[in-house]
Amino acid sequence: MTWPAPNASKPRPFSTANSVQAIAAPAIDFSSTDNIPPPNIKNARVVPASPSYFSGRPDFTDNLLSLQTLLRKYQTLPTVAPGQAPRIAWRTVSQYRLLVGEPVRASKYHQVIEILKRLNQIHPAVMPPDLHEAMQVYKRDINPYAVVRRPAIIDTDGRACGIGKRKSSSAKVYLVQGQGEVLINGKSVNEVFGRIHDRESALWPLKATNRVDKYNVWALVSGGGTTGQAEALTLGTAKALMVHEPDLKPALRRAGCVTRDPRRVERKKPGKLKARKMPAWVKR
Repeated sequence: MTWPAPNASKPRPFSTANSVQAIAAPAIDFSSTDNIPPPNIKNARVVPASPSYFSGRPDFTDNLLSLQTLLRKYQTLPTVAPGQAPRIAWRTVSQYRLLVGEPVRASKYHQVIEILKRLNQIHPAVMPPDLHEAMQVYKRDINPYAVVRRPAIIDTDGRACGIGKRKSSSAKVYLVQGQGEVLINGKSVNEVFGRIHDRESALWPLKATNRVDKYNVWALVSGGGTTGQAEALTLGTAKALMVHEPDLKPALRRAGCVTRDPRRVERKKPGKLKARKMPAWVKR
């Protein structure tokens, strides 16, 4: 069976409605305000001030776009080396979430921090005022890098004080030049520490620098066990010794007496025998 060929001469109508001739609106004369028609309040709509209003995180998007604009504007200004730039403590991602009230991802906030670090490298002498104000929003309320530690001094009796901590133990050590006498809570080292390892740990800064016979030690320790108290004495003695002889700091650092050990016993978890030990699995 053959189908008849379509009639190519007759155009196929795309609409069944009757054609209506369009009439243009009369021209508006803008030379005078009298000819301008009044606005139609019913058809008016509120236009958001920010183009990011309809996004999931409008405040974060606006902040990121504003920082990118400042970076493009001031990227040609002279900069300093990364190590010479002022140290600034930026807000953490949790603090920034509370500031903007939006669920910002850490990876997205990392983009803001990278731009802020680049802007912070601009030389302070040519830092624009608007850029300085924009960076103030992302700084912490208290800058820990601006805190200056009070220098330790030797009192009128020739004593230098050092405080050390380890686990839940704390020690306050007074170091004065002498013949090597040691008193801990009014007792000798052998009376306080029964283990030889704890006795050596308590006086390790003096032994590592060959200063056992040159200083007297008087210490007050509290909290924790014998191991924690002995290692707290290590840090306190090293701090007091650096007050008398600051040049011994490299040797004490190599001996491991300067750094505070932050390790603590991990807490027990529910459903486990200890922090991580699980009970024995029984099939039946």
